[in-house]
Amino acid sequence: MHRVGSAGNTCSSSRPRKEKRFTYVLNDADDKKHCAGINCLSVIKSPTRDCDYLFTGSRDGTLKRWSVVNNEAQFSATFESHVDWVNDVVPAGNSIVSCSSDTTLKIWNFLSGGACTRTLRQHSDYVTCLASSEKNPNFVASGGLGGEVFVWDIEAALLPLSRSPDEMGDESTNGIVSTAHTVSSLRSVNSNSNNSSQTTQPHGYTPVPAKGHKESVYALAMNETGTLLVSGGTEKVIRVWDPRTGSKNTKLRGHTDNIRALLVDSTGRFCLSGSSDSMIRLWDLGQQRCVHSYAVHTDSVWTLASTPTFSHVYSAGKDLSLYLTDLTTREALLLCTEKHPILQLALQDDSVWVATTDSSVHKWSADRNNPQKFFENGSPFLAGNMFTRAKSYIEESTPVPVCKQPLLNIPGIPGIVQHDILNNRRHVLTKDAAGSVKLWEIIRGVVLEDFGKVSFDQKREELFERVSVPTWFTADTRLGCLSIHLDTPQCFSAEMYSADLNISSTSEDSKINLAQETLRSLMAHWLIKKRPKPRSHISPNNEARSQIHSRLEVDDASENQNMTVLAPFQFSTISPPSIITEGSQGGPWRKKINELDGTEDDRDIPWWVLDCLLNERMLPKENTKCSFYLHSCDSSVQIHTQGKLSAPRILRIHKVSTYVLDKILLDRPLDLQGESGQNGGHLRLPSFDSSLSSGVKPWKKKPIVEILCNNQVLPLDMSLATVKAYIWKKSEDLILNYRMVQA
Repeated sequence: MHRVGSAGNTCSSSRPRKEKRFTYVLNDADDKKHCAGINCLSVIKSPTRDCDYLFTGSRDGTLKRWSVVNNEAQFSATFESHVDWVNDVVPAGNSIVSCSSDTTLKIWNFLSGGACTRTLRQHSDYVTCLASSEKNPNFVASGGLGGEVFVWDIEAALLPLSRSPDEMGDESTNGIVSTAHTVSSLRSVNSNSNNSSQTTQPHGYTPVPAKGHKESVYALAMNETGTLLVSGGTEKVIRVWDPRTGSKNTKLRGHTDNIRALLVDSTGRFCLSGSSDSMIRLWDLGQQRCVHSYAVHTDSVWTLASTPTFSHVYSAGKDLSLYLTDLTTREALLLCTEKHPILQLALQDDSVWVATTDSSVHKWSADRNNPQKFFENGSPFLAGNMFTRAKSYIEESTPVPVCKQPLLNIPGIPGIVQHDILNNRRHVLTKDAAGSVKLWEIIRGVVLEDFGKVSFDQKREELFERVSVPTWFTADTRLGCLSIHLDTPQCFSAEMYSADLNISSTSEDSKINLAQETLRSLMAHWLIKKRPKPRSHISPNNEARSQIHSRLEVDDASENQNMTVLAPFQFSTISPPSIITEGSQGGPWRKKINELDGTEDDRDIPWWVLDCLLNERMLPKENTKCSFYLHSCDSSVQIHTQGKLSAPRILRIHKVSTYVLDKILLDRPLDLQGESGQNGGHLRLPSFDSSLSSGVKPWKKKPIVEILCNNQVLPLDMSLATVKAYIWKKSEDLILNYRMVQA
């Protein structure tokens, strides 16, 4: 696992920003499937139905619940709130607990339709692993890359927060408990520092810290009564803790690389560990030593699952292989192979669920109660130890897997692995893990064309346009899908004429700000649902926020003007995008745009987004004007304006041509506003509504004036910005020339 900037503004973000980021995630048409690798699995018996529930946590930032009956798995819910990879999930009574690279833990009612009941913020870095006990599921341990280990009392964490009525009004409205009211304190328990401040929560609950790790923690395990906890990570040692007090019991050495997987038997006497050194070790915790080592893998061991009696272990990892090993006889058997590295296993009766770096989940034949039957039908070999490799490898033979095909496949969607933002700054070309190349329009969140399995680089060259548009968004595919990031004020730098977007309801000269209209479309449901807030709960920090709050108090009927969404910006209602953002409280959160309930305000949404939506005001952006000089190709012709002209960057050459004809050649009065110190002005051009009404765009009519730059005749539909970028190619002001041509 590598530290990569997440889709939202998390506390571990390495790039400081003055204002909060607004991100929207474009979902595939089939949002019942994962679109990135599956990091974790958990099987839970349903208390009310005759079925099991399978929970899958993915690198796409979501968890999904599947109802499993016999050999059928049916999708039943998506749990969406994390803003980065979901790394682990464990049961906790009537809840499940998940952890993520967004540094949080989340508690969910696993029988609900996807409601997050509490967010726990304590870790300073990615939370990589969880552990819970079978007989005392109320206790959950968490570990992460910050070297921190915490033990949580879930019942205490779910207690109502004790607040005054005013504080009740300030509660975060997006389903995420604000930082000031989270269950945990904001204390960063890092063993490298002995001095750390602690903020006690309103109802006094603080998780138990297990301090001692100096490096990242990748594996945790707890015995079934919750009286013993083991942890491991990049320090290559196993630490044993009393989870009730957080005190260290002992430390076990033996592995030569990162410890990635741990198991503890029901009695708490034995422990199994899997490591990136490809070894599996069995430890006697009472004797505090390694009693056996098993060499069956050729690469890192990332996950372990044992039978209830701890007699056999299922192991898998980077070598794509799932092995079954008898811990007593040391016999090992290749159960099956996957096409991708295996990240986690989950046993269910006579089968085992396998999660890989692919977006699909497979169910293979296994038996947690009688695994010995596989040895009778397969070709077992003797596992090696720390000094000798497995017998099969010594003999240079390849084990034959017992199972050829999985019993069940839960398919996923191939995740996006490559992308490129095209020059028009509205289209993004993507390539997924299956090799399919698609063209997306990000202002509507739709796939314009699926090119199939073609060359990405060749298709990018084919789609190249000689056009210059300011960079108003950034994109990444960390979640397996397109995440579009808007940062102020840069996001408001791109404009287009309405005619170029085929919007006939406005005049040709009307300019459309791409970010403003995109935000309006994304938040249209919120604008409809929005409810006014009492002034007593408002604490504006500046003039902009004050005006936002005043708009929140007006009658809903007066806001209908903000709810109109232009056709080129309408997002899909079948697979609506999700937004990832944060306001002044509570940290980053994620929701589908059609699930916003209207209660969100500046505590949940960046104030500059609200300012744009409610006040139609945008922060000052970079200069959208382009300065240029206009000269005749014929030096004998005198022109009225020797100074510099200024016009919008998006102005098309056909308007410059018309300006030359009307204001210079025909000697009509100049419609210019003089600039200080020079005989120049702003280019004011007549409108061409008559051209639009006739159905012919002005630049498609035969010109009688040609505009040139660097002795090249410019196309009439080219903008000034494009001329400067691709024809002029200099940082100084443009110099344009004009000449008459035959009509």
